[in-house]
Amino acid sequence: MHYVYVIQSNKDKRFYTGFTRDLQNRLREHNAGRVPSTKKRSPFELIYCEACLNEHDGLAREKYLKSGMGKRYLKNRLRRFLSLTGEPEPPKKRIGFLVEEPHVPYKSSKGSKKQKRQ
Repeated sequence: MHYVYVIQSNKDKRFYTGFTRDLQNRLREHNAGRVPSTKKRSPFELIYCEACLNEHDGLAREKYLKSGMGKRYLKNRLRRFLSLTGEPEPPKKRIGFLVEEPHVPYKSSKGSKKQKRQ
C-alpha cells in the first residue's frame, strides 16, 4: 500500500502533504526532526491520509493535493475536523488590496420576475 498524508504542525499549525509506503514510520521521522523540510516545525499530528494501491496513483494524488485545487479540496474536506478541534479557519487570501471571499451568487435588488412589454 502507498499513502498520501497531511500532517499539521502543533508548533505553527501549518500543513505538510507527503507520500510514503510506511505511514507510521514516516510520521515518527517527521516528529524526530529527520525530515529536512519539516525539521523545525515538529511535533506533528496526522490529520488526513489516503491509501493507494500503486505508487503512480499515490504520487499523482500527492501532486494534486499540493496544487491550488487540491488545497481547496483539503480545506473543504477538513473543515469539519478543524472546527471540532477549535482550529481557526485558514486566513483569507489577499489579492492586492482585495480579499478573496467565498463565492456568493449575485441577487438583484429588483424583482426576479420579468415584466411584460405592452
